[in-house]
Amino acid sequence: MDYVLQLILNGLFVGTFYALVALGYSMVYGIIKLLNFAHGDIYMLGGFVGFTLLTVGSGALAGGGGIIALVVVMALAMVATGLVGLVLERVAYRPLRSAPRLSVLITAVGASFALEYGVAVGYGPNPRAYPVTVGGGAVHLLGARITYAQLVMMAIAVILMFGLDTLVRRTRSGRAMRAISQDPRACLLMGVNVDQVISRTFFIGSALAGAAGVMAGAYYGKIDFLMGFIIGLKAFTAAVIGGIGNIRGAVLGAIVLGLLESFGTAWLGSQWRDVFAFAFLILFLTVRPTGLLGERVTERV
Repeated sequence: MDYVLQLILNGLFVGTFYALVALGYSMVYGIIKLLNFAHGDIYMLGGFVGFTLLTVGSGALAGGGGIIALVVVMALAMVATGLVGLVLERVAYRPLRSAPRLSVLITAVGASFALEYGVAVGYGPNPRAYPVTVGGGAVHLLGARITYAQLVMMAIAVILMFGLDTLVRRTRSGRAMRAISQDPRACLLMGVNVDQVISRTFFIGSALAGAAGVMAGAYYGKIDFLMGFIIGLKAFTAAVIGGIGNIRGAVLGAIVLGLLESFGTAWLGSQWRDVFAFAFLILFLTVRPTGLLGERVTERV
């Protein structure tokens, strides 16, 4: 029983990382039907922004600071990656909003490579050790073990996800997002600033991915310029499992994917983790192509 509980806790922890990145995929797709494949590299960029800030402020952190310093750096990295998301939307995606979807998809792939190899040129191709890592004690629950660092990171992720859900469902800005996802042309006629709302969506999604990048760097202890590729695919998988375009579905899909990976690794070995996850995606979509919380809709023309 304690072994199963340990696997569940591990899966929930990994799922929170996937959820923060999957939310950006789901938000953007839900509003403008764009698969932003550069989103995983925003996560990577968040890790490098955190690395830079922690390196520059290493003198101030010499006497400690720990999780408080990391939270401050995370907040700054969220602003930085949010601004990068704004620039990406304005330069790469907005001019192609009425273009064929294949053109936008190719642009997203090009933006992904630009971010990856731009960071490789700036920081070098070798992995970098994070200046600050989180460790410390652990909590034992019914024989399972979870560290304080994992608990803090999961709490931060839950707060961010709850804040986003509240924003989307209970604020004027959130109502505008949901309205644009239904009919952007009608929203434009009703006086809604569609471009501004879409830009805000990119900012929020990119900021969440940046937060996940800082947490991953601090927890795993290293970063590299390709770290966003696989987690981008995993987060996209999570969004599809939950029902892409659905905020709560993205979180649910990420948790399901995290648990699948945890149990799949225990049963088959770590080398089969990714195979297990993507094979489940294929099988799942044959049964429920709209995802867990997705709805079948008729596309407007």
